[in-house]
Formats: sequence, C-alpha cells, structure tokens
Amino acid sequence: MPNRPPNECANMDEVRAEIDRLDAALVDLIAERFGYVERAWELKLAAAAPANVPWRNQQVIDKVRARAEARGLPPDLVEALWRQMIGWFIQYEEEKMAQRESARDDGA
Repeated sequence: MPNRPPNECANMDEVRAEIDRLDAALVDLIAERFGYVERAWELKLAAAAPANVPWRNQQVIDKVRARAEARGLPPDLVEALWRQMIGWFIQYEEEKMAQRESARDDGA
C-alpha cells in the first residue's frame, strides 16, 4: 500500500489504512530495538553492570525530545512514550539478568 500524506486522505478508511501501515512499521522498529536490548543485558551481565543506567536514560530522553521538537511533535508526548518503553526494557533486563545469575548459582 502506498504512503499517502495525511492531507491527501479523503476519508477515514484512508486515514485508518495509513495508521495501520505506520503501526506495523513501529512494531517492526520496536522489534529491532528489542534485539539490541537483548544484547545489552548480556553485555551488562558479563561486565557486572546494572541494567538501569540513569545518565543513559536521560541521554536517550534528551535526544528523542530534541527529535520530536525538530519534527513538530509534542516533546512531552514522545518523552512519556519513551519513559514507558525504557522502564519496561529496564525491568526486562533486570529479570533476564537475575534469571541468568540464578541459573549460574544453581549450577555451582
């Protein structure tokens, strides 16, 4: 399905089709990001580093806020979305790291 700019959508069916197309692309991008999160917790575990790195979290937030502003999006919206995603990923990393540590302890 071709990309149709919002101002060229003649009806709600066309708007919904474009939103569905974008939602699919967003899920694909989140899946790609998730792959890097998977690798991150493994590297953090090997380095005995924490899952939560507050300075890095803020660096990411600052970058996405700036990107949102440059694109004419409300920075608060983008920050809220990213804080939710970052929080989920940190929890996921902590759980994976704890599982791996537990497995190591059980095997010792």
